[in-house]
Amino acid sequence: MASRSGNPAANRSDIRNFLISRRAKLTPAQVGLPTGGRRRVPGLRREEVAVLAGVSTEWYTRLEKGRVSGVSEDVLHAVARALRLSEDERTHLFDMARAARAARRTPQHPESAELPPSVHWMLESMTMSAAFVRDRHLDIVAANTLCRALYAPLFDSPTTAERGHANLVRYIFLDPGSTHFFADWDAAAEISAALLRAEAGRRPHDRALRELIGELSTLSPEFRTRWARHDVRLHHEGVKRLRHPEVGTLDLPYRSLNLALPGRPDHEVIIYTAEPGTTTEDRLKLLSSWAAPDPPAVGHPVRHESVG
Repeated sequence: MASRSGNPAANRSDIRNFLISRRAKLTPAQVGLPTGGRRRVPGLRREEVAVLAGVSTEWYTRLEKGRVSGVSEDVLHAVARALRLSEDERTHLFDMARAARAARRTPQHPESAELPPSVHWMLESMTMSAAFVRDRHLDIVAANTLCRALYAPLFDSPTTAERGHANLVRYIFLDPGSTHFFADWDAAAEISAALLRAEAGRRPHDRALRELIGELSTLSPEFRTRWARHDVRLHHEGVKRLRHPEVGTLDLPYRSLNLALPGRPDHEVIIYTAEPGTTTEDRLKLLSSWAAPDPPAVGHPVRHESVG
């Protein structure tokens, strides 16, 4: 019977499916093995991965079944090299292995609903950048004024109204309007699913995360397709092209920065800015001017009429 720390079988299944998906992407020619003979499935065979990793087929088969107890880090490194895993994929494999070995869930402190005021001050000080804080479920837990104006379609979305807070992945997969707002919707969908996949590897016992994944898998065929690929991503940076309903198309470089806060693991600050001298900068300035709060009213001095 599974303990209340989570479902060990689900964790083993994640390891198994991840390794199978990675070896399916490699061909014998890519790794210097003979290419002859018929193959029933794409990619490398288990025994070929074992040879490349320098371990027995039995050991690799055991690992691919998710049975990581007794498997050393040296073996995991060798398998990662054999499968030519990226840095993010390698980290994901080790995260899943550590989670599978844990006898019980590490106690987690409840996260406060409120961020320190200094975080909000920091966000609002970025007057020409749209900035927000995102948690591990891709909830937006704080945003500056320009971000709320830039991401108006998200904050106004039914997916936000239903939950009382904005969630990027729900908006992308459950609001049809997101396909227009994100000019490269496929890339946004792939990145958000890959971020959740990496987080699920780190925290397989996070009930709220599992519920979110279950909801998306039930309601969105597009999410199910991407989830089945087992692609992972740990960092969120690049250039986002958005179609804003008021100012038009914006090409915005963005970057994520870790936000170290006690009791709030894995919060990140995401910052969108514009390249100087571009049309996007002009449009972002226009949006910022519209979004800026009205200045406080200033009392006018009383004018005394002269009498004469």
